[in-house]
Amino acid sequence: MLVRVDFNVPLDEDFNIIDDSRIKAALPTLNKLIQDKAKIILMSHLGRPKGVESKFSLSHIVDYLRSILEVNVSFSENCIGEKVMNSIKDLKNGEVLLLENLRFHKEEKSGDYNFAKQLSNLADVYVNDAFGAAHRSHASTSIIAQFFPKEKYFGLLLKNEVESLEKALNSPKKPFTAIIGGSKISGKIDVITSLLDKVDNLIIGGGMAYTFAKAMGGNIGNSLIELDKIDLAKSIINKVKNKDVKLLLPIDSVNASVFSNDSSVCFSKITDVQDGYMGLDIGEESTRLFSEVIERSKTIIWNGPMGVFEMSNFEKGTKKIGESICKSTKNGAFSLVGGGDSVAAIKKFGMQNQVSYISTGGGAMLEYLEGKDLPGVKAIIN
Repeated sequence: MLVRVDFNVPLDEDFNIIDDSRIKAALPTLNKLIQDKAKIILMSHLGRPKGVESKFSLSHIVDYLRSILEVNVSFSENCIGEKVMNSIKDLKNGEVLLLENLRFHKEEKSGDYNFAKQLSNLADVYVNDAFGAAHRSHASTSIIAQFFPKEKYFGLLLKNEVESLEKALNSPKKPFTAIIGGSKISGKIDVITSLLDKVDNLIIGGGMAYTFAKAMGGNIGNSLIELDKIDLAKSIINKVKNKDVKLLLPIDSVNASVFSNDSSVCFSKITDVQDGYMGLDIGEESTRLFSEVIERSKTIIWNGPMGVFEMSNFEKGTKKIGESICKSTKNGAFSLVGGGDSVAAIKKFGMQNQVSYISTGGGAMLEYLEGKDLPGVKAIIN
């Protein structure tokens, strides 16, 4: 059984796993296959290697896999070829073979047909459990599925991801609130536009809020801004006036003289940031306003922090939003958190078990929210 997983985990300089969330997310699928005595061939990418680079070898995670799966895990130094075929012949029921990094072959990212065919020759059944790569039309995520016309399946993780997003987008309990943060509008404009037709409340925070503040004629000091997106911000503000949706922008700002936790800090309206200062978090008025809306909501999607939560002096806005989402969830709301920074924030504040679902795929989640078909999902369905 050939299983595409997303083991693209961060490693430190000694090749120890820094965050094992993506591996743990695949455990329900892997443990079921082990229990069913399947011969499991795992394939994944790691990082963005240029050719073969030892620092991106999946061999670095083999020992961890053995410990967490508690079965024999062997490793193949390639993902195609005769040596791999020989390793598969030695594989016993309930055992695991991890293939080397798919991206050591440029054909993976280019979606090469022949490369996908070679991968497909390794097994009779294909399972895609890599939501984090489902938005890529790569050889191992979408092209390969055509070689398994009757034996292609969602893994449990991918199934849960799609069902959770569908639940939030297509059958949400009202009020439905989306919280979009992060540094730039440019990466999330399609999401914002799409959500305007679905949500009751759209909360904007993070660095992108200062472009909106500038669009409203405000002074934002040295805050992050996308000058070429000011007109876009204006158009979004105007578009909301004709829709049955409430756009909530920050009212106030926590500002720093330099990008450092040791910086001098001052407070202001978000449209009146002092010269020489930059906004690094939403202020107390904004936090109060956003929290009231979140705590009344029955469906919540969160993608992107409210500020530079990595610094203790600028974490309060993000932390409070997280607390409000947890409170709403406890009261029966469905909450979905996705995107690397949002997930990192949830974990930093120990809230990961207090929300309904944490998505493992930032880019894939965003494209799903935009209404796009995900190639890795579509390939299984078709």
